Amino acid sequence: MVYLVVRMKGTVNVPYWARITLESLSLNKRFRATIIPENEQTLGMLRKIKEFVSWTSVDAEFIREFIEKKGRISASKLLSTTTTATNSAMNTTTALEAAPTEIATASVDHEGNINNNDVESKGPQNTDLSKIVSIISQNELYLSKISGIKPWFALNPPKGGFKRKSKRSYSQDGILGENKELLSIVKRMM
Repeated sequence: MVYLVVRMKGTVNVPYWARITLESLSLNKRFRATIIPENEQTLGMLRKIKEFVSWTSVDAEFIREFIEKKGRISASKLLSTTTTATNSAMNTTTALEAAPTEIATASVDHEGNINNNDVESKGPQNTDLSKIVSIISQNELYLSKISGIKPWFALNPPKGGFKRKSKRSYSQDGILGENKELLSIVKRMM
């Protein structure tokens, strides 16, 4: 499983430690979302910035729908505007071209990018959306490690507004922190 993380608060009066954590998750603006692997490190980061974001676990079906509707190749081009059959604009990293077992054997450089010339020559040069979804949903990679797709998703404010308080945590009748109802909110934001 992976986490869907949505930044719910803006950029004003954000402490330095929270701003750095939000930038490392590629959540630079309000209503930006990202998908991150579910592990202890990311859960610690989320708990640190729980006053600014909402998160929940998502499955592969939602990831596919989310990437199809809100995935971007560049800041101005949606992924859905390109044809999936040709995939001309979607050149992916060698990690997407590899099978998950081959990803584990690939070497990682000092920046965390996956490098393996053997894997690159084995896999196809263009990858379809199903491979991206399967690798992301299996906790294989962060979105920032995939070239050809932006690591964030720009969302609109929810249609009909928030049904709960936007300045409180989920346990106190709000939307912040770990939110079980976030999927329904995000569907209204797409």
